[in-house]
Amino acid sequence: MPEHDVLQFARGLSGRLASRSRHVSVFLGAGTSKACGLPDVAALQRSISSKLEGESKAHFDRLITNRDLEQALSRLRRIAAVVEGSDRVDGLDAQSAKDLDSSICEVIVSEIAQSDSTLDPVELFAAWVARADYTRPIEIFTVNYDLLLEQALDSVGVPYFDGFVGSLRARFRSDLVEASPMSDDYIPRFFARLWKLHGSLNWERSDSDVTRLGQPVPSGTPAAIYPSDTKYEESRRVPFVVLQDRLRRALNEPESLTLVSGYSWSDAHLNELFFDATTRRPRSEVIAFCFDTIPDELAAHATKTPNLQAVTQSEAILGGIRAPWTTPTDDMPEDIWKDNAVVLGDFRALAQFLSRASTPSSSEEPIGMSRIDSRGSDD
Repeated sequence: MPEHDVLQFARGLSGRLASRSRHVSVFLGAGTSKACGLPDVAALQRSISSKLEGESKAHFDRLITNRDLEQALSRLRRIAAVVEGSDRVDGLDAQSAKDLDSSICEVIVSEIAQSDSTLDPVELFAAWVARADYTRPIEIFTVNYDLLLEQALDSVGVPYFDGFVGSLRARFRSDLVEASPMSDDYIPRFFARLWKLHGSLNWERSDSDVTRLGQPVPSGTPAAIYPSDTKYEESRRVPFVVLQDRLRRALNEPESLTLVSGYSWSDAHLNELFFDATTRRPRSEVIAFCFDTIPDELAAHATKTPNLQAVTQSEAILGGIRAPWTTPTDDMPEDIWKDNAVVLGDFRALAQFLSRASTPSSSEEPIGMSRIDSRGSDD
């Protein structure tokens, strides 16, 4: 039975991260925020249910019976968009659907903004971003609503562009998001790109557009979190549509490397972007770090697509081969191997690994791997 060598994998990843010509992107899901102490989707659902009252609570509990939180919000917005007059769907007319949507989002903002969290993992991640000097800017894609990444990037002094221009009431600039390196509108490459695909706690939603505030939206103001699939006015859809297209283009760039962490692979629309890019672009590489098991859909594609890799504690799919890890014969750093398992699926460990990985502006030898390599090559 084949086995995968964790040392060989770690050295290979360090080497790819050290290539200046790589277009490096990172895709972060809810597991990364949970690693910092914020509640996950299941905890948010419980909090929302406990804080809503009367009919609002009853409607919400019915909505999430066979759906997750984001699916429930999407259904509410479809109801609000298509129901007219006194008609009702799921017991809701258009106005009550809008009101429930606003109440749910208000609880989400409150719960995340007031939760205790640590910036340690995201600051380690930001430290790596700060040192990188690729020919193209690092792109950070996230489906998280919280402001942890913004706080971490600010704390280590990383300039970044999130698609909005302004401070107190920033406006979204799709022309700057879509600008090419040859364009006069191109933001300098030393600015990291931070793309929040599902909105943010400080994005305010109005009838005409979406703006970014300098702080989480105040109570009673609707937050623009999670893109609806309903036919909103185009101005309200622009951030989500443009940023999702930015992900598609990043994945399709040649010599690209995308690291995925904390993502459950439960969003069919986003999954399709990853699967399509790795199928059609053999030089576009995606490495998915899974905290627990490899999701079935990811495994099915990774075993057929060598440039889509999946890594978890006990096994990995590398080069289309699914196999367990070989137990290392020598000591390994604890952010790679700990308690007889590969721990890179935990964002805290991955951030630590990245923080000491070499970058294009540093030495050729991967930082932190020299102690391992000095004992001899595994070739």
